[in-house]
Amino acid sequence: MKRLVRVVPTKLMLLMLCAIGLAAHSQWAKAQSNLRIVITEGMNNARPIAVVPFKWDGASILPESLADVIGNNLQRSGKFSPVSLSNMPQFPSSDTEMDYSAWAQKGIDTVLTGSISAVQNGQYLVKFELIDVLRAQLTGGESKTLIDGNLVMAKDHIIVSREKIILAEDFRQYAHIISDIAYEALTGEKGAFLTRIAYIVVRDRDTDPLPYQLVIADYDGANETRLLSSPEPLMSPSWSPDGNKLAYVSFEGKRPQIFIQDIYTSQRTRITNFPGINSSPAFSPDGTKLVMVLSKDGNPEIYVMDLATKELERITQNRAIDTEPEWTPDGKSIVYTSERGGRPQIYEVNLATKRSKRITFDGEMNLGAAITPDNKHLIVVNRTQGDYHIARQDRETGDMLVLTKTFLDESPSIAPNGSMIIYSTLHEGQQVLSLVSLDGRFKALLPATDGQVKSPSWSPFLL
Repeated sequence: MKRLVRVVPTKLMLLMLCAIGLAAHSQWAKAQSNLRIVITEGMNNARPIAVVPFKWDGASILPESLADVIGNNLQRSGKFSPVSLSNMPQFPSSDTEMDYSAWAQKGIDTVLTGSISAVQNGQYLVKFELIDVLRAQLTGGESKTLIDGNLVMAKDHIIVSREKIILAEDFRQYAHIISDIAYEALTGEKGAFLTRIAYIVVRDRDTDPLPYQLVIADYDGANETRLLSSPEPLMSPSWSPDGNKLAYVSFEGKRPQIFIQDIYTSQRTRITNFPGINSSPAFSPDGTKLVMVLSKDGNPEIYVMDLATKELERITQNRAIDTEPEWTPDGKSIVYTSERGGRPQIYEVNLATKRSKRITFDGEMNLGAAITPDNKHLIVVNRTQGDYHIARQDRETGDMLVLTKTFLDESPSIAPNGSMIIYSTLHEGQQVLSLVSLDGRFKALLPATDGQVKSPSWSPFLL
């Protein structure tokens, strides 16, 4: 099936032999796998930043610590190293309270400060500022700038300054928004903290009669919600470009079938029910089509379905197995895994001409391709000397770089800003999710306390 590459012959046999009966049960429920991010490598190269606890004068306990969520987000990006509270020389709530020299002496050149105050009807006013300490030192906290021919005082050392009224239930979401704002202001790259991941959890059949579960969560594993539970396998979740739906494979009617499910209403629609294999769905960039693998005409081949008309177009025609299709960002081509050359490699087919070309050559085999949003890199599962690792190939030069050192890596999915890759791997005998940055420097695990976790899919930007 799509992106399942632990043992390739087994996966390909599964493609040919899928015929397991299943009764699916859809429900909204809190999941129990409790993912958490554990950073394992890469903080030495990160940029120091201080996220000061937001000032709160109220008597009640806040629903969430904004500073904690923001600091964790920036740290998990692999590009920032938030300083500890013990290393902060002061705890200002705004630029007016800043002692720039004290921060500079600590080697901290960027500080995020903020305050929270209660307003009517259970609402909160949140203010924050992102401050360039070094620039503030040079200008003394104020500088003159020319506006409409006049010199006026400015505080251009304040990189970002915002305020917003939010509800208690919006604290965590707004923390992600602040993180995205700060990340973009400091890197020039859009942040991806306000995103979700979908994945499959497999629990112990002896303790759970519906052990296969389709789950969504915030990108960091928080706010897990179970969308679907089943006694038999669920596979290959894939997000729609608007982030409202998931396509996936479920085994019903004694054969694998492709469904699309609305994540908010749980309403689902069966898309395919052909004899043989129905697998590996993926939405086109504009959301109007679904690429998939079908064997209804013989061998597993790549097809594209128009979701409005349900008309199918066969894209490949070969005696070998073609599987794991993914769209290029422009929607004009599809990359996929094929054995037509003897061993699995990645091919790209132009949808206008239907002509395929092989695009991976390094290692013993390459599978499970995905393309970064800027179309510059191909992310694959590369097998070299029997080891399966996540690798990055330059689309222009063909140069390949292995990014991971974990064991039996599979199912790579790329963050919508292209900065991180989430994938499934083995850790201490348990199937878990893991993160690696596009440059391979930052690495983290997302172990679960209950169940095997696999087949991750990163959502698009949600706002």
